[in-house]
Amino acid sequence: MSQKMRTRAPEAGQAPAVRVQRADRSQLKAPADGRFAQWIAAAALAGKGTVTVRLVGLAESRRLNEGFRGRSGPTNVLAFPADASLPAEEAELGDLVICLPLVYREAGEQGKKPFDHLAHLVVHGTLHLLGHDHDQPAKARRMEHTETKILRGLGIANPYRVRSSSVAGRRGRT
Repeated sequence: MSQKMRTRAPEAGQAPAVRVQRADRSQLKAPADGRFAQWIAAAALAGKGTVTVRLVGLAESRRLNEGFRGRSGPTNVLAFPADASLPAEEAELGDLVICLPLVYREAGEQGKKPFDHLAHLVVHGTLHLLGHDHDQPAKARRMEHTETKILRGLGIANPYRVRSSSVAGRRGRT
């Protein structure tokens, strides 16, 4: 499979290095690597190490979601935290796998700008890499609050607010 991979190193004292793998064969527009680095830096305020972001299509997302989570179908983002026992200078925070076609579809359904939705999913996934979870209502509220605060700092509206009459009564899911 043809893919491009670039690494963006952090400046001294800054957030994690970011590697972007572009494995999605659709012709959907994806942001420059620096945007991913910006979004991850916003979420990993004190983070060190490296994050790999892999942009995939529906088939790869489906395989990974079924293989690792036991859930059928593709998903918008998967977070794979790395082994925390590595020394800090070698630390990998982990991998984010993002299904770009699904992100675009969800953005349209939810009345969101695709890059805003993508930024939300990168922030959401990065928080998972840092140990946040939403498996209980209190944890979900805390994580949503953290996400909206980070996104506000990036100039992105609260993703959990209904934005379109076509999704009235529905909240955005990530």
